[in-house]
Amino acid sequence: MSTDTTASVSTHILDTSAGRPAEGVAVRLSARPGRHAAWRELGGSATDADGRCKDLPALPEGTTQVRLDFEVEPYFLKKKAEAQQDAPAHRDSGAVFFPEVAITFAVTAGEHYHVPLLLNPFGYSVYRGS
Repeated sequence: MSTDTTASVSTHILDTSAGRPAEGVAVRLSARPGRHAAWRELGGSATDADGRCKDLPALPEGTTQVRLDFEVEPYFLKKKAEAQQDAPAHRDSGAVFFPEVAITFAVTAGEHYHVPLLLNPFGYSVYRGS
């Protein structure tokens, strides 16, 4: 498989509420060869101490759409538990507002797509990075 005929994907997560990378978030990568085709899960990874997934699987030839699924609930639950060791909870019932984030985007063969997730407990933003 040549990198000239396939797209490639990378991602990282920044927790904007803490001003730090989000470590330990599971990320799954899926792809499909067209809008009406079925999704094929390719595998996954977890973010490292820098919030990056450096080992996402390669995309199959013919991929035109990609989905990144971020399992953010365990990250926020762990973060909340660590914060409650120092101070009692004061804002909410303990439920995570966004338990997961799914980002779907189109790709073109031969291009690299870096898709960062900027995350906080009550919102998120994504963009095509470099």
